[in-house]
Amino acid sequence: MAYTSENFLLRVIEIQAIMLEYKKKGVSQTWVYFNVIRDRYHISQSTFNNYMCMRAKAKLTELKKNRTCK
Repeated sequence: MAYTSENFLLRVIEIQAIMLEYKKKGVSQTWVYFNVIRDRYHISQSTFNNYMCMRAKAKLTELKKNRTCK
């Protein structure tokens, strides 16, 4: 499968969902990175923090909308 912006956004959404799941349990973002995300996704903490700030669902919706219009 080719690496596209859609695949990237789906990955970001997946990581954000994991973070939200653990946040409901009262765990810190740093704990989630070091104990769950780092070994599974092999990304840096800086990248993880950037993913948490991203509006991935909105970007994915916009991307799909633009594809159907063309």
